[in-house]
Amino acid sequence: MAAATREERLVVIKEIVCDILEIEEEEVSETSLFKEDHNADSLRAIEILAALEKEFGVVINQSELPRMVNLTGVYEVVGEPAGW
Repeated sequence: MAAATREERLVVIKEIVCDILEIEEEEVSETSLFKEDHNADSLRAIEILAALEKEFGVVINQSELPRMVNLTGVYEVVGEPAGW
């Protein structure tokens, strides 16, 4: 997946987030807030982090969770260790 585009990686991230939050992909935008707009709790945030680590083969420190409030934030947090 190294040659994936930003859009392709966003699709994968969105699929993971929607699966864990049990919501439809149409309900999530790049800037919609997981907690405020989609009722995510801290346990779900940790599940998202773990799933992203597994999918992209990266290690993400839990101290990054406050930045992972929407798809844009998640992409940035995952992209740093992944080198995007």
